Amino acid sequence: MTYNLASVIIEIIDEYVKTKQDAFQRFIKALEEFQAIEKSEPQKVIEFIGSLLAPNVDARLFEIASYSILKYYYHDQHIYWGYEVDKLNKENLQLFKTGRTNANDGGIDFVMRPLGRFFQVTETLDFKKYFLDIDKIQKFPITFVIKSNEPIDEILNKIKGNASKIYLVTAIVDKYMTCIEEVINIPTLKHRFADSIKLGYLKNILNEIIIQSKVEFNYTDTDEIDE
Repeated sequence: MTYNLASVIIEIIDEYVKTKQDAFQRFIKALEEFQAIEKSEPQKVIEFIGSLLAPNVDARLFEIASYSILKYYYHDQHIYWGYEVDKLNKENLQLFKTGRTNANDGGIDFVMRPLGRFFQVTETLDFKKYFLDIDKIQKFPITFVIKSNEPIDEILNKIKGNASKIYLVTAIVDKYMTCIEEVINIPTLKHRFADSIKLGYLKNILNEIIIQSKVEFNYTDTDEIDE
């Protein structure tokens, strides 16, 4: 006997999409409500954004929150550069987000100019993921933003230790490890969030989270959010 499951599968997919859309709409609505109280009740906004920096939070929201915080953490930092000693340019550090979150498109998540730093967001401690990202950019230095509360030294030791079990030649592992320019874990993100708040960027960070969330979920200002 033959059963046609197409209609049932379509119903399941439609219900899944609707559930996801409803959840996203509630999230956007909550963000916009926080916009309204950012000046009067900043602590509630701080606590909400801080809740997005957790090991169990949705990977897309973690990446968006991480980007928004780091963008304004680096915002007032600047470097001097130029081709002649007496003709140097002063330029602020700018962090740009590339592509969609969790896209598995082989790209790099954030890029900084004018330093040319690369940032990759991840939630795994599997060394193969790190080494693959390093290979993508031909062993160019890269910073990893990791959704973990583990201390940075422990993270690095775990990556190196597991890699050493596969690569018996120490020089190979060391070469990859030297390509890790910096590790930013959740405690580091929280410190940088606090520093950004002191600089007066709480509103900017919240607005950036809203902008990036709308881009991520194909949301426009003309879309209606159900009450």
